[in-house]
Amino acid sequence: MEWFKSFSWLFIELAFLFIGISFLVNLLQGFIPFEKIERKLVGSNKWVGGLFALIFAFVTPFCSCSTIPIIVNMLKRKFPFGVVMVFLFASPLLDPTIISVMGFMLGWKVALIYTILTSIFSYAIGFLLEKWGLETQVKNVTISGYEEKEHAFSLKEAWAETFQLMKTVLPYLLLGAVIGATIKNLVPMEWMANTFGTDGWWLVPIAAILGIPLYIRLASMIPISTILIGKGMALGPVMALLISSAGASLPEVMLLHSIFKKKLVYLFILSVVSMATMSGFLFYLI
Repeated sequence: MEWFKSFSWLFIELAFLFIGISFLVNLLQGFIPFEKIERKLVGSNKWVGGLFALIFAFVTPFCSCSTIPIIVNMLKRKFPFGVVMVFLFASPLLDPTIISVMGFMLGWKVALIYTILTSIFSYAIGFLLEKWGLETQVKNVTISGYEEKEHAFSLKEAWAETFQLMKTVLPYLLLGAVIGATIKNLVPMEWMANTFGTDGWWLVPIAAILGIPLYIRLASMIPISTILIGKGMALGPVMALLISSAGASLPEVMLLHSIFKKKLVYLFILSVVSMATMSGFLFYLI
């Protein structure tokens, strides 16, 4: 009975937050000049283009897998390689809906630090891969079944987008609520605090590595993170797990293998793990 109560409250709270925030975000997208952003992405100054790649990632949130068609389209249209890489890393991490939910669940300071760190690392790693000349590791690819979508201010369209998002996210919300409620009611708080407390610095790289095969989406990780932190687990490994699980996944890696050569795929995985690990350690300091 206690487990069901915990699960119900977690799921209801998350569902209402996702619906409300997602509707607002989709409504505001009608005012975003996507054409101007795209022109900046392909502009002469690639460093400015990288900043606009972060903005584009924020206003067009995708999970790690659904980012791939956009990446292919960018490569086809000869976007600067560094800009494409910035978007690849940032897109699944800079989701305004989930960042807002993170603010409500984990605190706005955590959400702000998360946004700043993932933006900085996405930008730096993206252009570092370009500097190393890894654009030669891109295969000749084509894209089909992808159409660019026009955004306009529309209540009906915003509700339709919100409904579509909830259909996609609902299984992950349920999973996160189930795992969170189970941890809350079955895992002893004293054991969690002693085992995964603030002194367990070694948990940060382990969490970063485990996040990729686990494929726990951000939507699932928010309630899980809330419970883990409430049980006494340090914020560092929780955020490392959150970033790595959202930044890369086994399905995404398989898709990337179809457009990137092995060297770039391996460096992508290493980059996500490094980003998650460094962010986790920085959360300790901050």
